[in-house]
Amino acid sequence: DVKLDCMDEETLTTMVSETLCLLPRLTRSLSSIIYHKTKGNPLFVSQLMISLGKEGLLRPSLSRRRWEWDKEKIQCQKLPDDVAMFFTNSIEALSEDVKASLCVLSCFGSSAETAFIKTLERLLQKTLLNNLDAAVEEGLLDNKDGRYHFSHDRIQEAAYNMLNFLDQGRFHFSYGMALAPLAAGEGDDSILLTAANQLNLAGPEAVQEKSQNVLVADLNLQAGKKAMEMSDFVLAYSYFDNGISFLRKKHWEEHYKLSLELFDLAAKCALTNGDIVSLELVSEQVIAYGRSYEDKLNVLYLVTCSLAFSSKLPESIEKGLDILANLGIDLQESRSTEACVQETTTLLSTRTDDEILNTRQMTDPTLS
Repeated sequence: DVKLDCMDEETLTTMVSETLCLLPRLTRSLSSIIYHKTKGNPLFVSQLMISLGKEGLLRPSLSRRRWEWDKEKIQCQKLPDDVAMFFTNSIEALSEDVKASLCVLSCFGSSAETAFIKTLERLLQKTLLNNLDAAVEEGLLDNKDGRYHFSHDRIQEAAYNMLNFLDQGRFHFSYGMALAPLAAGEGDDSILLTAANQLNLAGPEAVQEKSQNVLVADLNLQAGKKAMEMSDFVLAYSYFDNGISFLRKKHWEEHYKLSLELFDLAAKCALTNGDIVSLELVSEQVIAYGRSYEDKLNVLYLVTCSLAFSSKLPESIEKGLDILANLGIDLQESRSTEACVQETTTLLSTRTDDEILNTRQMTDPTLS
């Protein structure tokens, strides 16, 4: 077997310089990045440079008659799989503190802002930044544009898998609960969504006290509303659905207002997403447990809309007339649904689109 020792940075700079036929001072910026990503391993240097060539990040310039590269994009470039596996195996050689900090970071995805890490340090009372900087030196992380990034998905996966499977939920829940007061107090949307995500990754089984169920459900309600403001109704529904999953038995009796709002907004998002099955399931709960007909109006309206959107116009009209009858407004008379549709079509045909769009808004709360 032939053993290849790792090159130091100066040797690597010389190698890159000779390979690209450029002066070392011109290639130093490139070789510095390559050294950081490979630690001078000759095989990995070769793999990375081939990968950069294939990606077009290291390319010949006909106009300049020399090789050129995109330094910023190369810094963000993911490691080839084999190189990532090498670094993944090297995690075991790190100190326990550095490994623990990598585990914390891995719970929040592939990257996190430096400012957020500082917030975590304060909330968890743990040293994170110095340990993550040590991981940067080892090539496991990149620190760029105010964010810490795992150099490869496999490295993040390896760091996350250092946590016992049963402990993963416990850690997610503890991080979410630590962030929850901050999300409520400072009105920071990113903190709110991150806290909700951590708690949802943990799941209801991670809850230790009854009062925490209500807190997490309410946090998901706020996160869902924020997602609706961003017009991301799929994400919003997931928050409302998770919030519902955290509610305990008898929640309709003990936390009626919270329950009604979660189910109402979940139904609205389900309709917007075209998820009629979820709409029906959520609506059934409100219809069954709503304390007044007015509390059920929102989901009844959404169900009526879903019938119309599903090309079931006669059923939609019947449903609408039934709702109006329950509100004391009887429009049925003796005409059939088909006759009502025909009359409405005839009335609308006499008006232009602009006239319909500019019709005066109804002000009677029982009719609007």
